[in-house]
Amino acid sequence: MPVSSALVSPALAGFGLGLSLIVAIGAQNVFVLRQGIRREHVFAVAAICALSDLALIMVGVSGVGVVLAAVPWLVDVIRWAGAAFLVAYGVLAARRALRPNGQALDATAPEPRHGTAPRHDTEPRHGTDSGATTTLTRRHTGTGLAAAVLTCLALTWLNPHVYLDTVFLLGSVANTHGDGRWAFAAGAGVASLVWFFGLAYGARLLGGVLASPSAWRVLDAVIAVVMVGLGVMLVLPR
Repeated sequence: MPVSSALVSPALAGFGLGLSLIVAIGAQNVFVLRQGIRREHVFAVAAICALSDLALIMVGVSGVGVVLAAVPWLVDVIRWAGAAFLVAYGVLAARRALRPNGQALDATAPEPRHGTAPRHDTEPRHGTDSGATTTLTRRHTGTGLAAAVLTCLALTWLNPHVYLDTVFLLGSVANTHGDGRWAFAAGAGVASLVWFFGLAYGARLLGGVLASPSAWRVLDAVIAVVMVGLGVMLVLPR
């Protein structure tokens, strides 16, 4: 296999998995969207989210790689465990698409005019069901750069799901690609950059669309296809 093909394939897989893990609705994405709609510190918020993802991806790929080098048989275990996780994740996304719970996004709620403490959401970053007929509205202060930065950092680094998804899952799957693991990591990193900057700067156009539950059904359907497809590819003979 040519060197370019050997690098492009894991890079595309990394891009697909990275994008699938971050696009689902969650507290961090809601905050980025609302900052974009309000045009408040858009670049800073998008940069913090993307750079945080890049750092976590690097930690996952390099840290898990050291463990796998010491215990080579873990590669097969991780491959099958990762495939099972991806397929299960895809099935849950398909279930949300087929049986929606009425979840929509209200990103237009008014902000408090004076500096009240930001409300930190307990919902996971990478969208899980939160109950029937829920409208997600987040009231963050966002009145100054410091408040926006601190809120963004908290929603990114204080969420345990980001370590499970980005460090363990992405790092583990990346290492199943052998010498192409850094191409996989690069693809996942590009996905983070594209998503967060696209979401932040495209928020004015996306705000109305994402208020519709049907839009999230389509999004969940796409996530389901990508996740199940990646899970199957992970265990196919190479």
